[in-house]
Amino acid sequence: MEKTQVPSRTIRRFCLRLGRQFAYLAPAVQVRVHFYSYFKDLAGAAEVTETLAPGSRLDDLLCKLFLRFPKLAAMKKSALAAVGVDYQGGDYPLADGDEISLFPPVQGG
Repeated sequence: MEKTQVPSRTIRRFCLRLGRQFAYLAPAVQVRVHFYSYFKDLAGAAEVTETLAPGSRLDDLLCKLFLRFPKLAAMKKSALAAVGVDYQGGDYPLADGDEISLFPPVQGG
């Protein structure tokens, strides 16, 4: 199944609707992001390290990732995110050293 590329301006609007701006002036929180399944292919990497402003939330990280990896942005509505071993919502506050896992939708039979 071929994924469509989402224009970066669409992602910027999505991020602005969250009511947040990126604060690049004081990067202080470093997190490691692991991609699983075909998300590795969409991102072109198995894992990356991202630096975020203090007080950043999971949604802020996702917006940054979708801008960095436009192919991954096509999956923004269905991506599952876990911090550590627990799934978290977008308002979850990130701390320095957190490990975030991104998964495609889970299917079973």
